[in-house]
Amino acid sequence: MSESSPVAIVADPAPRRLSHPTAFGAVAAVIVLFLAASSAPSPLYVVYQQQWHFSATTLTAVFAVYVLGLLAALLVLGRLSDHLGRRPVLAAAIALEAVSLVLFLLAGNVAVLYLARLLQGIATGAAITTLGAALVDLDPPHASGRAGVVNGVTPTAGLALGSLGCGVLVEYGPAPTHLTYAVLLAATVVAAAAVAAMPETSARRPGAATSLIPRLAVPEYSRAGFYALVPIMIAAWALGGLYLSLGPSVAASVFGLSSHLIGGLVVTALCGTGAVTTFALRKRPTGQVLRTGASLLAGGTAVTLAGIAAGAVALGIAGTVLAGVGFGASALAMFGSLAQLARPAERGALFAVGYLVSYLALSVPAVIAGFATTAAGLRPTAIAYGGVIIALGLTALVLHVRATSR
Repeated sequence: MSESSPVAIVADPAPRRLSHPTAFGAVAAVIVLFLAASSAPSPLYVVYQQQWHFSATTLTAVFAVYVLGLLAALLVLGRLSDHLGRRPVLAAAIALEAVSLVLFLLAGNVAVLYLARLLQGIATGAAITTLGAALVDLDPPHASGRAGVVNGVTPTAGLALGSLGCGVLVEYGPAPTHLTYAVLLAATVVAAAAVAAMPETSARRPGAATSLIPRLAVPEYSRAGFYALVPIMIAAWALGGLYLSLGPSVAASVFGLSSHLIGGLVVTALCGTGAVTTFALRKRPTGQVLRTGASLLAGGTAVTLAGIAAGAVALGIAGTVLAGVGFGASALAMFGSLAQLARPAERGALFAVGYLVSYLALSVPAVIAGFATTAAGLRPTAIAYGGVIIALGLTALVLHVRATSR
């Protein structure tokens, strides 16, 4: 089937469906939207903290409750689209995302913020594995592997755009705690229309209710390849958790950069560099990409720590960019491998497990860091956290070299 030919509609043969390449692009755009919405609150945490006078522990708890909802959705809903089809699950996830954004708009205290982040996490968890599986379903036959590249680029690009866009709106726009969410809410309406026009790519099959029983479903034939990815997943996403939860606070407290735009740029420097790197390395062998990722995660974090210890902004920026290259290379190695490891009927389940590991790494260390910041201070906590990232990156590199030398 050529890229210009229509996709066969397995279920729900409605007219005026998007063509194969257009549907692929729409799915990629919706991934960017969900991840942008998830990172948009990062520059706002400092604003909320100033308005409502809560501690760093509360700040990271707000970050963590999002991940709690996301992990629950991955465990319960990760395989649902393999049974109901991609479109129904995506439609429900977009509707829930819209509800969370309305709550953000109305939020006047931490309790509402918690609820909004929890619902946003559930929506993102339900959507992200379904979107990843849909990309693989729509992978053009003449460009096999494109889905893996896009799955690697879009999450980091979304995180970068969400933080940067929010930083700009908060610094220069009116109503800093409202405008960002109004823009995102409008975008969800467009996303809903795009999903309604998509072809269904996964046939309905029995077992939807059973699929809701939490189960880590790594197919036996995929286990060796999947487990080999775990160390680099943990290293990369633990670094992402540091930047998303405490990055803007480090910029303000350690480097004295109080601009909300700078807070957004901190996350963008890591995630935006990661997105560009993922695209640039898309044709390189996976093993080479993984080694690059592990090496630069460790090396870039070390340079960043030197900048934090010395209060040197230039070192902090240079280290963040280097670590961002490692972050992007690691994402490419992860998603490129996942795209090849599972059969079509099990893609949703495998992507769910991959995201589960990644988001555990994103959240658990960040929550621990929040408690440590309250007890020991931001600078010592950031340095200790970074030291763990360096150790994880080096471990991933050593394990990969040993595995490939056998």
